Amino acid sequence: MPKTSKDHKRPADVVSNAVRVMKIATGEIEESGTTEDGKSKAAVELGSRGGKARAEKLTTSQRIAIAKKGASVRWRLKPKRER
Repeated sequence: MPKTSKDHKRPADVVSNAVRVMKIATGEIEESGTTEDGKSKAAVELGSRGGKARAEKLTTSQRIAIAKKGASVRWRLKPKRER
């Protein structure tokens, strides 16, 4: 089967695609494991757990250092206001 730019499998011809859509509609097969925006459901779930696990692993001083670095970058990029 040919693959799209995001490596989703799809039938090569119109008839095969129509049969696949019909099978999904009738519940014979399940639709691929992607979300509405095309991301993998498994990757979305793992990604949401990653930030929480990292936050639990960091010490207070590490979190403060990361926050200070982020704030300095934000303020540096902020456009200067005229007086």
